[in-house]
Amino acid sequence: MIVRRRMIQLTAGLAALPLVSRVAGAQTYPTRPIRLVVGFAPGGGNDIVGRLIGQWLSEHLGQPIVVENRPGASTNIATEAVVRSAPDGYTLLFCGVSSTINATLYENLSFNFIRDIAPVASLIDYPSVMVVHPSVATKTVADFLAYAKANPGKLSMSSAGNGSVGHLSGELLRMMAGVELQHVPYRGNAPALADLLSGQVAVTFASSASAASYLKSGKLRALAVTSATRSETMPDVPAMAEFVPGFEVASWYGIAAPQATPAAVIDRLNQEINSALADSDMKARLAELGGTAIPGSPAEFGRRIASDTDKWAKVIKFAGVKLT
Repeated sequence: MIVRRRMIQLTAGLAALPLVSRVAGAQTYPTRPIRLVVGFAPGGGNDIVGRLIGQWLSEHLGQPIVVENRPGASTNIATEAVVRSAPDGYTLLFCGVSSTINATLYENLSFNFIRDIAPVASLIDYPSVMVVHPSVATKTVADFLAYAKANPGKLSMSSAGNGSVGHLSGELLRMMAGVELQHVPYRGNAPALADLLSGQVAVTFASSASAASYLKSGKLRALAVTSATRSETMPDVPAMAEFVPGFEVASWYGIAAPQATPAAVIDRLNQEINSALADSDMKARLAELGGTAIPGSPAEFGRRIASDTDKWAKVIKFAGVKLT
């Protein structure tokens, strides 16, 4: 009887070990500085978001967050650096929707984003807005689509380059609405927007932040936002889904870690990041950058990554998008 009771106690103790270990791991982490790898150049809106979250984590985890900018190859250089790092929670990746596009756009990546990265937390959504030059006669998406169908290929669309979110937004519209737009790729958002402002092209899908001042001055006209519903920052502009059911494009950013990073570490980081996103000052800062905080669990972030990877794979294959 004593032996049986002892075996029961031992079994219960062993069953509790993973939970005890997980709690202990969360309590001791971190004990040294954490590196946050950002695949964008310093100074941009994405880099600013990464630094805001880094500052919050530093203050609340009690260790410095060292932001390391490693731009290049549409964030693939930064991702590879994190994938090759030790899965101990001391190297994190500031990632975005581009990672889900790259999975199909780049044919010879040395990593698989879904397989090799552990989702930690989503951060922010950036809605895009479909904007046209004032010389374009159409005032609504319905009018635009009708004109585009009646005049295939006559409307030109600028983007930041082949495979950019703006480009794929247009290809998604083409796929879902059956319209033909003449794609004009540029080397970056600034020249793509500049030629729209000069009337060299008719339409582009721009971030709400980059287009805001031009919309207010009347230099550009908004037809729709690409989020599933109307944006809080542009409530008078309809959502594309009101005209093309199911259409949704959102640029987002989040934090990830190398696969096999301990669950206790991921849970601790997720908890602190969600606390940051609930903070009124942080939400105001993110709103100034044109974004909306999107708190959630690591599992929810992982599902979004998988869903977007599948969606953009279909669009890229449909349109035959290739890097140039």
